[in-house]
Amino acid sequence: MSNDIRIRKGLNINLVGEAEKSIENAIISNYYAIRPEDFHSIIPKLVTKVGSKVKAGETVFYDKNNESIKFVSPVSGEIIEISRGEKRRILEIKIQADKEQTYLDHDKLDLTSASSEDIKSRLLVSGCWPFVKQRPYDVVANPENTPKAIFISGYATAPLAADLDFTLQGKEAELQAAVTALSKLTEGKVHVGVGSSNSLLAGLSDAVTHKVSGPHPSGNVGTLINKIEPVNKGETVWTVNAQDLVIIGELITTGKFNAERVIALAGSEVKKPRYFRTKIGAEVATMIYDNGVDKDANARIISGNVLTGKQIKPDGYLDYYNNIITIIPEGDDYEFFGWNKPVFNKISTSRALTFSWLNPKKKYDLNTNTNGEHRAFVTTGTYEEVFPLDIYPMQILKACMYKDLDEMEALGMYEVAPEDFALTEFVCVSKQPHQKIIREGLDLMLKEIG
Repeated sequence: MSNDIRIRKGLNINLVGEAEKSIENAIISNYYAIRPEDFHSIIPKLVTKVGSKVKAGETVFYDKNNESIKFVSPVSGEIIEISRGEKRRILEIKIQADKEQTYLDHDKLDLTSASSEDIKSRLLVSGCWPFVKQRPYDVVANPENTPKAIFISGYATAPLAADLDFTLQGKEAELQAAVTALSKLTEGKVHVGVGSSNSLLAGLSDAVTHKVSGPHPSGNVGTLINKIEPVNKGETVWTVNAQDLVIIGELITTGKFNAERVIALAGSEVKKPRYFRTKIGAEVATMIYDNGVDKDANARIISGNVLTGKQIKPDGYLDYYNNIITIIPEGDDYEFFGWNKPVFNKISTSRALTFSWLNPKKKYDLNTNTNGEHRAFVTTGTYEEVFPLDIYPMQILKACMYKDLDEMEALGMYEVAPEDFALTEFVCVSKQPHQKIIREGLDLMLKEIG
């Protein structure tokens, strides 16, 4: 175990509705969807059409800018719909699943003799490469680059986050295979952040383990990068989600792309929060309505956690990277004189009229109300209280807004992602969309600098 990483700045948002540690098989979904919007900066080029039959793991589209990066079907079945938006932009590829699943078979990979090029080629052709993302820009990694290090966070601290030590149980062999494979793709090290020395990810070979503690966002991979190997101009690091390691490891050990994922169904609007075993792109309805969620409830369904996730409809589909569905009350009510009276049921970093600091372990039933409106930035120092990265948050946000590339570069834009600013957005009295600002800034840098 390496030196511990202790994060002091941050904020834990304790919400009602944490998933109980029990896993059930979700109702088998009849339809699955792949959405190119899940893969930022990717321009999809279809290789299938409506009526085509595909196997699980068979290519559906590839990146127009890099044809080696392929995106595959999570199930075997028939392409029944390709939804398009403006300028014929592909929005969604819908697949009707076969009752009996068949898989595109890749040979097992012998990691003792496999070279880095062998591993990279296998990940690309199998559709596992999109699980590898890069900093800078927080996009699918460029396979032509060699990262100086690879980072994996096995410590989830976001509100109601899935317990990774629970969801990864029994997958030790796949985890080890994936980490060993990734270690051959970098000239540096594979860094793994864990919450305790008993974590399933703590004992992996071919990796350096870091015990991380402290409030959210200590579990963000961006925090891990900033404290171990910050990204400078001309450098690249790669990141992989802990659950995605299982899919990569299973591909290596069995030769099959198995899109199975354990999902936490959580939130105060769920009567029985727990975990479900399903597949990437499955219908959300297969998990929510048989579990005490009222169809007529005034609730918001979020694919992801409440800070970084996005709203989806009840007939929507599971995102490619998320491992949690959160359902909380919709905040469409108005609280009369809510700004001018003591508050006991909300979280705040300020002690003025709010008393959440008196009981830091209390769990809250929060809704989606922002409790304010958009206005110009107000200098309060609250961003710095919850932002543990060695970066000036307000300055980098302003640099993104007035599109000063030199200043963005100097302030550390190469190592950040939108999720790193989720907490500053949460505490922002000006109600500025921090994550959107950072995403637009990264897109500008990607376009102008590459």
